Amino acid sequence: MSIYDFSFKAQDGKEVSMSDYKGKVLLIVNTATGCGFTPQYDELQDLYELHQKDGLEILDFPCNQFANQAPGSDEEIHSFCTGRYGITFPQFAKIDVNGENAIPLYKYLTANTKFEGFSGPMGLVLKVAVKKNDKDYKNNGNIKWNFTKFLIDREGNIVARFEPTEQLSNVKAKVEEVL
Repeated sequence: MSIYDFSFKAQDGKEVSMSDYKGKVLLIVNTATGCGFTPQYDELQDLYELHQKDGLEILDFPCNQFANQAPGSDEEIHSFCTGRYGITFPQFAKIDVNGENAIPLYKYLTANTKFEGFSGPMGLVLKVAVKKNDKDYKNNGNIKWNFTKFLIDREGNIVARFEPTEQLSNVKAKVEEVL
């Protein structure tokens, strides 16, 4: 199975195929509008503007599974993100990233990556919050929080997984290496 075998819903409910992104470098991210990491939208948009012409696509999947931090409708979430952060990269329908209702794309991403830990001061805070809901969080590939990112190369290979506490400068450096 390849990453290009999956599909998901656009905000308007239409089916979107990952094969539409063949040959592109992808940064897939689960997001939320009411999260402490929400300001990452600014840096993600900057990265997109800098490298879209080089073949980068950022695929934004709103998710409300972490502390109810994306409670709005798809339309409300999109209006917030375009109005407040000016995002222009594709944003899709709200999804689940963990559990039985997780979309197959995320089941694939989490089954084929490992959690490598949190970094920085926010990592300590997040560790406590995550441990409350997932006692075995260190030993599974589940998404731990909003703004977890997956970097996919032009051939559809998962190159890296970045937890939300990872500095965006490190994400940018890896994206530029893959481009």
